[in-house]
Amino acid sequence: MDKQNSKYRWVVFGSVLLTYFLIVSQRTAPGLITDQLMTDFHITASMIGLLTSVQFFAYAGLQVPVGILSDRYGPNIFLVIGTFLTGIGTFLYSIAANEYVLLVARLIVGTGDATIWINLVLILSVWFKGNEFVKLLGMAGMTGSLGFLMATVPFSIWISNTGWRPPFSTTGIIICLCGILLYFVLIRNPKKFEQTETKSTIKKSIQHHEKTSDILKRVFTNRQAWATFLCHYGTVGTYVGFIGSWAVPYGMNVFEMSRSGASQFVMIGLLGAMIGAPLTSWLSSKLGMIRKPYVLVHIVVLLCWSSFILFQGKPPFFMLILLYFLIGYGNGASALTFAVVRKTFDVKEVGVVSGFANMGGFISAVLLPSAFGKVLDHFQGAEASIGYFYGFMIPAVFALMGLIGGLLIKENSREVAQEQKRKHLEQPRQA
Repeated sequence: MDKQNSKYRWVVFGSVLLTYFLIVSQRTAPGLITDQLMTDFHITASMIGLLTSVQFFAYAGLQVPVGILSDRYGPNIFLVIGTFLTGIGTFLYSIAANEYVLLVARLIVGTGDATIWINLVLILSVWFKGNEFVKLLGMAGMTGSLGFLMATVPFSIWISNTGWRPPFSTTGIIICLCGILLYFVLIRNPKKFEQTETKSTIKKSIQHHEKTSDILKRVFTNRQAWATFLCHYGTVGTYVGFIGSWAVPYGMNVFEMSRSGASQFVMIGLLGAMIGAPLTSWLSSKLGMIRKPYVLVHIVVLLCWSSFILFQGKPPFFMLILLYFLIGYGNGASALTFAVVRKTFDVKEVGVVSGFANMGGFISAVLLPSAFGKVLDHFQGAEASIGYFYGFMIPAVFALMGLIGGLLIKENSREVAQEQKRKHLEQPRQA
């Protein structure tokens, strides 16, 4: 039976998306308990920044290696292993007795999380046809935003009612159960589909491999690859790094919100992210270009972070809503990074370049929480808004680097011209 025509592919789709939803929620959920961790374990803001950074450091550092290994040995086993690691790390986090166990737990979570997105994309590309794949990839991105959404008000209410340990232990166990589910769905049961694969298909998958060092050399010396790296660095890393560490404490300390109230502002950013991906992609497609709308997004994100500095770390309350929404929108619009990759690079390089670009976003997410924490520690004892005033200079500089990346993008004019020619030739037929 053909995988791409089987009903079983929807079982695969549902299982993978459920797992992705839960795992994504654990990227930012620890940001909800920053103050509690500082109190329970008597740790500094710098240590909190390190806890967040180590998770994203593992994620960022493994993007390219995971892409290469999954391409060569198949995505199924890596997705299962990554799911188990995330579940185990989350559970370990919930029973930690000191900050060192917390650190190891977040490192394990980051390692597991690093395998998820790349292998999700590869699995969907195997089980679904091209036209289905594009639509479902958009749904996967939306599912990720919903995962982030879960780690705001719902998770915050759960923490308020039970304390922080039960929610993390329960979620860790559920993610491990998802690992068992994926083993049966992706590895154990689909053997009948594997038997139908022809020798030519297998031969083709083996022949396309190129020397890894040659691919990496091309990628790391390519201006367009670095442009996508910087784009993700400026939009994704600033948003994820801040949301995952200091967004909730910022609302609580500077605006004297409750934990639930501060989480609602995070939710506004997530709403922007959910709208940003489809709307910006649609506008880009309508205009027939990527660079100009993406540069505009980077300008808006830079202005938003700069506004926090302009208002001395405490913008007007009504303005805060708009700033969170637009910064979230920029994170969602970062899907254009991968549109640039697909239009520019050969198919055998897309996975590696996508991993490289994605790595840019999470290197930024690694650096921002720790640097932000050091700034807050330096101004400890002063008015809360002062520390955040200087802290917001960090994402503003990162956003400036993202804008530079957007300006460095070269539009693939040849491909655009070919697409316009194809549409022109099809018009008489349609008439």
